[in-house]
Amino acid sequence: MLAGIAIENAALPALIVWELELLRSLGFGLDLSSCALSGATSGLAFVSPKTGRAVAEAAAGIWRERLLPLPAFLVDEGPADMAACREGLHLTGYFLARDAFGQRHRPLPQSRLLLYELVSDLSQRP
Repeated sequence: MLAGIAIENAALPALIVWELELLRSLGFGLDLSSCALSGATSGLAFVSPKTGRAVAEAAAGIWRERLLPLPAFLVDEGPADMAACREGLHLTGYFLARDAFGQRHRPLPQSRLLLYELVSDLSQRP
């Protein structure tokens, strides 16, 4: 389905950006502008699942395993390939599930879960 599409021109990265905007408009916006620990504006590679703030690769330290990956295309530093889109869907899905749907005791929609599974499968293909 998506395997033959040049992902830079596809709607998938736009969907991820839209989900970030949806979170923001609901009052759960992520702060991807600078590192929560160092204030750095480059080398941002993670997002804190507690605060929704970006964390630089150099500042992640012992918390690295607990942080969510931040795809580079969301901070204008890389391509939106399938692996990056998988990370983006994981990131927005985490905050949508916790903040938007979780507060109403609802799961993410099945179609959103299936989209993540599809992109995850496609990102592992050579």
